[in-house]
Amino acid sequence: MSFKDYKDKIEEGDTAILYLSNNLYAIDVRPEMKNKKGEIVENVYQTPFGALKVRTLIGANYGSRVELSKGWGHVLQPTPELWSLTLPHRTQIIYTPDISMIMLQLDLVPGSVVIEAGTGSGSLTHALIRRVRPHGHVHTFDFHEHRSKIAQQEFEEHGIAEFVTAKHRDVLTDGFGEELNGKADAVFLDLPSPWIGVPHALAAIKDQGGRFCSFSPCIEQVQRTCLALQDCGFQEISTMEVLQTEIKVTRRTIPVRDLSFLKQKQYFLFMG
Repeated sequence: MSFKDYKDKIEEGDTAILYLSNNLYAIDVRPEMKNKKGEIVENVYQTPFGALKVRTLIGANYGSRVELSKGWGHVLQPTPELWSLTLPHRTQIIYTPDISMIMLQLDLVPGSVVIEAGTGSGSLTHALIRRVRPHGHVHTFDFHEHRSKIAQQEFEEHGIAEFVTAKHRDVLTDGFGEELNGKADAVFLDLPSPWIGVPHALAAIKDQGGRFCSFSPCIEQVQRTCLALQDCGFQEISTMEVLQTEIKVTRRTIPVRDLSFLKQKQYFLFMG
């Protein structure tokens, strides 16, 4: 339940993040697990530095050092940012740089109601939940029934199911449902044809106004969505691309040339 609240000690049922030499691993903290044959066996997590008996994590402090046979690591409190780097991929996901900009532009605060179409692997959904809790709510939709069920199961395992409702629904055809009309502070679409969903988003946004965001990899999608937004009366439409550049700082020794010869008098003899 460690996604819901920050705490000091690891408890059974938590999802902990194991940090090993710049690599991250999500671990389900349970002393036992089912193997491929359906048998109950001890939960042993195999890492590049050796086997980790997961039961030894229960009661340990988050941030503490974990000793392994070939090295050591640290066990970390899970966050949406770390979950994005360790989650099982069911679809392509949105990463922290884009998520941060989406959060800023949607102007979400605790208590906001936000609609997400395209649950996918749940990367953005975890970040949305953290932003709007404890009194807000996330309504997330996916046209793929199995993905929607798996996402709902993860929300329950992470202890955040009370802040999110995951539904299987083709929102481009059926909309978000009449019960959400005029209820949303913000709508986010991560869909192949987001321009089709713009009228449904308009119906869902509160009468006093709200924010709309669409995430698209192709400029042609962006163009068609912008035209649909204009047709529906949206204002202050903008398009942006977020680029993250890593700058590595290294130390180098630059040889200094001896220029002392410039200070010496020079005599030249010219022969005619």
